[in-house]
Amino acid sequence: MLTRSPQELWSQFLEFAEERCSATEFENWLAPIKVLESSSEEIHLEVPNVFVREYLIDNYKKDLCVFLPIRENGEPAITFSIAEAKKAAAPKILVPAAQEQSSSPVECKLNPFYVFNNFIEGPSNQFVKSAALGVAARPGRSYNPLFIHGGVGLGKTHLLHAIGHHVRENHKKLRIQCITTEAFINDLVDNLRNKSVDKMKRFYRSLDVLLVDDIQFLQSRLNFEEEFCNTFESLINQNKQIVITSDKPPGQLKLSERMIARMEWGLVAHVGIPDLETRVAILQHKAEQKGLRIPHKVAFFIAEHIFHNVRQLEGALNRLSAYSRLMGLEVTEEIVEKTLGELLQQAPQKRVSVENILKSVAAIYEVRISDLKGGSRSKEVAFPRQVAMYLAKELINESLIKLAASFGGKTHSTLLHAWKKIADQMEKDETLRRQIQMARRNLEA
Repeated sequence: MLTRSPQELWSQFLEFAEERCSATEFENWLAPIKVLESSSEEIHLEVPNVFVREYLIDNYKKDLCVFLPIRENGEPAITFSIAEAKKAAAPKILVPAAQEQSSSPVECKLNPFYVFNNFIEGPSNQFVKSAALGVAARPGRSYNPLFIHGGVGLGKTHLLHAIGHHVRENHKKLRIQCITTEAFINDLVDNLRNKSVDKMKRFYRSLDVLLVDDIQFLQSRLNFEEEFCNTFESLINQNKQIVITSDKPPGQLKLSERMIARMEWGLVAHVGIPDLETRVAILQHKAEQKGLRIPHKVAFFIAEHIFHNVRQLEGALNRLSAYSRLMGLEVTEEIVEKTLGELLQQAPQKRVSVENILKSVAAIYEVRISDLKGGSRSKEVAFPRQVAMYLAKELINESLIKLAASFGGKTHSTLLHAWKKIADQMEKDETLRRQIQMARRNLEA
């Protein structure tokens, strides 16, 4: 038997929830809910619409079970009623222009730095950048929809905004909207509360280009998904361009089959982790924008130890720039280690075999594996063999005798000599350094 009234229990839950969500979220989703007459075994809530009901259960189900009565099956004992629309006509009020504008759909804001010229291209993103340029040049006539997916901080939002900028500059008559999925949901909720959903539908379905960021936030929100899917189909049927970004490919999202099928209609493009050379180019480009000089060797050092995403590289660069300017110091490897110590990482090493090393080196230098294991002393074979020996000592935790024996019965002193020669030459030979890095990447792939 409850000792507190349903209203008191609900008030306690609201106090708890208000501390754990943003003010906007609380005002949009929780504040409009009202407690109606309830018994001691069940609470009766009135919600403005089904979206608020789903939001409450999806996000606070466990907490509701703590504060409110629960049923035998462990579910919160809540009965919902949808608030009826007021039939009495509201008095007509003249609204100032600025206030009236605020109730319109969210403004299309594009980051001024996210343009194609600032996007550093490499093997991991070359295809997706080309697709984005194709869409920006011919909206609705090339790849539609374009679905861009990849990990955090790899440039998905950059490409999305770059498409928006290009369309604005070259197709001035086209109507564009660039919006996050969260903003789309909040826009829909606001229009439901203001009884202006039809106005919102007309706005979105009259667009020429719709750019949507982070579609994964639409997962497990069926009613919002349905409205987005209807908008999606309406635009596609009019040959209007849609570009969507996500952290996963369509098939891995927890969305309806209908929605997944729609997103796979056009082109699905992946943004991969940039390779070492691309990371160095990104560092040098962003350093130049900040007026910071980073020696090439130091840029390589940073890029070798910060490799997960571009956002980490930019954060590291900001910290390094601030430190070097405040302290009046040149950027060196020592300064990097001191300033960025906790950001620097070691790439996880996979188990590497001598056979794998021989395959990788043979492919790079275009020689046969049998030659690398043989006794030929010609420069075309001897030098790649020394590279392979260097990599074997660096990457395999075995005795020198055992490693040397894998190269056709060579001695450990031969392997040690090869390792020292390549290590010394890498200090002054940039081409060799890159070839070694290429071989390492092949072995880690």
